[in-house]
Amino acid sequence: MNNVLELKGNRFIQANKRGIGGGSAMNSKITVTSEQLLRLTSKIVQIKQFWMQEKRPFSGILISVIYNKIVAKSNRISGLLKGVDSNNAIVGAKFNAEKNKHIITYYLDYSDLDHSIELLTKVNDVLVSLFNNGVTKAIFDDKMLIDKINFTPFQLTKTIFKQIVADVSYIEDFEVEKASHQFKESIITLYDTGIDTKQLFKNIGIDILSSRILDNQTVFLDENQAKVLFEKAPYLVSMATENIANLSPEDFIEQSYQDLAFVPSPGIEPTIGVIDTLFDTSVYFSEWVEYHDMVDDILPKTQDDYRHGTSVTSIIVDGPKLNPWLNDGCGRFKVRHFGVAVGAQFSSFTIIKLIKRIIAENTDIKVWNISLGSNQEVNDNFISAEAAVLDQIQYENDVIFVVAGTNKPNENIVKIGSPADSINSMVVNAVTKSGLSTKYSRKGLALSFFAKPDVSYYGGSEEQYIQVCEPLGAAKVAGTSYAAPWIARKLSYLIDVLGLNREVAKAMIIDAARGWNETPTPEEVALYGHGIVPIRIEDIVQTNDDEIKFVVTDISEKWNTYNYHFPVPLKDNCYPYYAKATMCYFPVCARAQGVDYTNTELNLHFGRIKDNGSLNEINKDKQNQSDELVTTQSYILEGEARERFRKWDNVKYIAEKIKGKNIPKKSYTNKNWGMEVKTNNRLDPNDGVGLRFGVVVTLKEMNGVNRIDDFIKNCNLNGWLVNKIDIVNRINIHEKVNEEIEFT
Repeated sequence: MNNVLELKGNRFIQANKRGIGGGSAMNSKITVTSEQLLRLTSKIVQIKQFWMQEKRPFSGILISVIYNKIVAKSNRISGLLKGVDSNNAIVGAKFNAEKNKHIITYYLDYSDLDHSIELLTKVNDVLVSLFNNGVTKAIFDDKMLIDKINFTPFQLTKTIFKQIVADVSYIEDFEVEKASHQFKESIITLYDTGIDTKQLFKNIGIDILSSRILDNQTVFLDENQAKVLFEKAPYLVSMATENIANLSPEDFIEQSYQDLAFVPSPGIEPTIGVIDTLFDTSVYFSEWVEYHDMVDDILPKTQDDYRHGTSVTSIIVDGPKLNPWLNDGCGRFKVRHFGVAVGAQFSSFTIIKLIKRIIAENTDIKVWNISLGSNQEVNDNFISAEAAVLDQIQYENDVIFVVAGTNKPNENIVKIGSPADSINSMVVNAVTKSGLSTKYSRKGLALSFFAKPDVSYYGGSEEQYIQVCEPLGAAKVAGTSYAAPWIARKLSYLIDVLGLNREVAKAMIIDAARGWNETPTPEEVALYGHGIVPIRIEDIVQTNDDEIKFVVTDISEKWNTYNYHFPVPLKDNCYPYYAKATMCYFPVCARAQGVDYTNTELNLHFGRIKDNGSLNEINKDKQNQSDELVTTQSYILEGEARERFRKWDNVKYIAEKIKGKNIPKKSYTNKNWGMEVKTNNRLDPNDGVGLRFGVVVTLKEMNGVNRIDDFIKNCNLNGWLVNKIDIVNRINIHEKVNEEIEFT
């Protein structure tokens, strides 16, 4: 077996995007007609009249644009509404029922509507005078034809005319969206109207305590307050979820209590954080656990409230001894356990606030396990409030959450529950011992697009249960709650023992779960994520003799972060390899943006360097080229980019398929391979600045030859520092670093 290599010292280079863009672009499938312009103008007039008659608690107006497709950022409105500043006025985004169109909500002034009506009217005058049959893509792109038009009589410029026509070609309708009534105790997110939350609710007639405000848009309302809000201002509600989350940790448990043996005292082992139900300090491994009871003392606590949390922590501390068939080679871990819930029901809002406080006060812990989950299904149009908090914490702090994929409470609940829709977290579903999805596992995806769960692991079933320690002794259990802690162990081993950063550690686990020829179906991704993680840690940090696997990490500062110094060994001036790469990063997210949740997109390109300096990508991805290289043939639609290349997903996996006939790749003048990470931002252009990424690359030799020594030699000659991720050496280093020195 070859060790995975860590390449350092040869920093990536940062470069801005070349070219200035090609101006407005029209939807090629639409002909913009006078009738369409008049219809949209009439709709805006109606919306203006609606808001003039409405007694609203804010000064501006809300308007939703129903686009006729899933639109890229460059195809959103930039002539109508607030013109080029329209993107900054977006306060929400979702898909239609068929999930093939964007519905984007904007917060505007009255004057913006008046300006839009004026522009549509003027452009309509041009169409009536010069284009009776409408404007097609061919006419729009005919520079000679458009340049001949004198726009002065119409009080327009050519640029504004083209931009309005382009805008209209992507617009199906305008509407005022109103949330459906929900009068239960709820966590509600409002559209951002620029007004302080307490003042906004006061304007509605609701007196809300400051302690009920999570952030300036998200609040916790009781049933009466929710009723008033939905009756007086339903158009203000962006998202709403019921506050009470039902936990069913005791599903599929086979109880057979027995005594457990002695465990040695802890030493320098890493500490994993656990946020769960209560922990019983009388169990045999309690010396390994630092316990903090965060539940209000006035709440009654029963023995059952200690079972789930104690069980989860027992796997992290002593899982391999309890389950020899799952001995991962990671040893034992200490746990800092925070009990935040009792009973089968708990307040999501309370737990959200507790999690924020816990992480802020325990910055020494890098890996956190959360096996709590809601029985309610996630919404296709927005991330849950719980998951959004986890994503924000992971963006702002150097931590990673491992989250259970949630269990089915009954056959009517199919989709995952919060916080398993957390995009930055490592979400884990459960499989049986034979590797099949369990009957209690629920399905992703998150926001109809993001691959959740991330991975799967053994969570117990009738075939082979997971043995845990409960307050009364050993018990056999099953559930996604008991799959997640095993992944937390592996992440902590990679981060805290082997010294890798969280981006690389997450990428290595996902990469290990993926196979070469596997292209999972959407159904398989929804159940298994990227695949089943190997049991042994060696199978993550080592690879076959015919493979070269290396990891790199750096920080994105500009549009293109690149390195063209990967010296892949040649054979007869060709490259006899198949290649794959996995990248992970933790972007800033915006819950108010709905389905357009992740603010930053990092796109991974890897391959040979062609004679023109561009990359021959292993997955033929033509996204994010410099403007001068973009052609009609290379242009990729937003929907296709999301489906084929996982655009906006924070996990990228690109791979070549291993074919029956092995044909080595030709080499070019530059004998190195290159890697480019292209950065795009939806909102603030600075969102992607300083964003760290981790990449795992695997090169599989077509003829089974071990060429790792040649690769290491070539890397040293190209300025790389090559470190082998050797478990024995890394453990020795970990022990030395944590050694206590006594001064006499």
